Amino acid sequence: MSSMNGWETVIGLEIHAQLATKSKIFSGASTAFGAEPNVQACAVDLGLPGVLPVLNAEAVHMAALFGLAIGAHVAPVSTFDRKNYFYPDLPKGYQISQLAQPIVSGGSVTITTGEGEKAVNKTINLTRAHLEEDAGKSLHEDFAGMTGIDLNRAGTPLIEIVSEPEMRSSAEAVAYARKVHAIVQYLGICDGNMQEGSFRVDANVSVRPKGETKLGTRTEIKNVNSFRFLERAIDYEITRQIELIEDGGTVQQQTRLYDPDKDETRMMRTKEAADDYRYFPDPDLLPVVIDQALLAEWKASLPELPDAKAARYQSDYGLSPYDAGVLTSARAIATYFEQTLNSMGAAADAKLCANWVTGALAAQLNKANLGIEQSPVSSDALAGLLLRVADNTLSNKLAKEVFDAMWAGEGDADSIIDARGLKQITDSSAIEAMVDEILAANPGKVAEYRSGKDKLFGFFVGQVMKAAQGKANPQQLNEVLKARLGPSEGSS
Repeated sequence: MSSMNGWETVIGLEIHAQLATKSKIFSGASTAFGAEPNVQACAVDLGLPGVLPVLNAEAVHMAALFGLAIGAHVAPVSTFDRKNYFYPDLPKGYQISQLAQPIVSGGSVTITTGEGEKAVNKTINLTRAHLEEDAGKSLHEDFAGMTGIDLNRAGTPLIEIVSEPEMRSSAEAVAYARKVHAIVQYLGICDGNMQEGSFRVDANVSVRPKGETKLGTRTEIKNVNSFRFLERAIDYEITRQIELIEDGGTVQQQTRLYDPDKDETRMMRTKEAADDYRYFPDPDLLPVVIDQALLAEWKASLPELPDAKAARYQSDYGLSPYDAGVLTSARAIATYFEQTLNSMGAAADAKLCANWVTGALAAQLNKANLGIEQSPVSSDALAGLLLRVADNTLSNKLAKEVFDAMWAGEGDADSIIDARGLKQITDSSAIEAMVDEILAANPGKVAEYRSGKDKLFGFFVGQVMKAAQGKANPQQLNEVLKARLGPSEGSS
């Protein structure tokens, strides 16, 4: 692999977010996912002669909300253009998009890369976000060498979100894509489902010698549908371009596809420029005019967004920037966390709750490849478990055992505690009796401890815990042991 030393990477992303409208952008056809091929394509979507597009007002509303959320300029007047190209899944021979006067211009998002003391914040500026219709889909499998065309997606409303080329690594690109993904979900304008194609990322990648200001020739990696693949595709493309240049070759401007099985990008076609699309204003659509009073109303309706929520979690709950960032990285995670806290009532402990949501729960969800919305342990059920940790019924170790049983569907925390006899021993006299018994059975080790082998303390803890079947309150056990053993000459 070639060294990155001496080279700078330049990355810009184009994100296509499918707007969560019930019908298409210029027709009344449904946008629901999973229908049989070609049953959700009406005469307008098919581009039949004599049909006229009618703009979906909700798509305009959603695009404007995105602009307001990122501090962008939402145009009082925006227009639609025709982007002309011939492809089997584009029945009209053109795509309706916005070139000259997009609905959203400018704006920015703040990303964080690294953790803890190594965390770095960076602002990524956006060029624009514009409304457009999606094309259909070409299907190459199961057709005995032929290609099938499904036009259900034709006319589905999208916003294309275009960043400035300000990212310098795949980690920054993924952080930016994740932040935009979170924002559109918080706004409720896109479900963010990457497997279904609701959120697709195109990455423009180029390299240049460090210190050079002129941009290198870029390639565009199309339609990456997972954050992990985005990172791998960009890393592969950076290395490919550097090696190509260092071997005396030149990078060609082209569109490439990422193959996750081979972990490589490969060429689809040479990249077109805007001139190749022969854009011109769409004569069938009037300009979109947004009244300033309506815009103010939409702005007032904005929900609490990820950055504001993370800041509140830090100030109100005393959470670390990292925990607050993880908990607000998706609307569903923040909702689950807040519901768990609410269910704990007066005993709510935000730090304890954060530790479990970002720790044991996140680990199990990752292992099972589930989203938090699909968690077998509900927020109410987790709250029931955390209440037993908070009131010392359970140690953390026993709580993990109960959590695993809850995950396996064995019931709520209290019923599992009763069924398995897992109640933590907090009776001081019972703990003292067990400590005395262990010390009496090990006089030699007690003498060694007192003469300076203070590491034997762990041995005594283990022996008492074994006798207590892991149920002794660890804090109380430590206090009783220290009092019974007295000082060790090895301790300071």
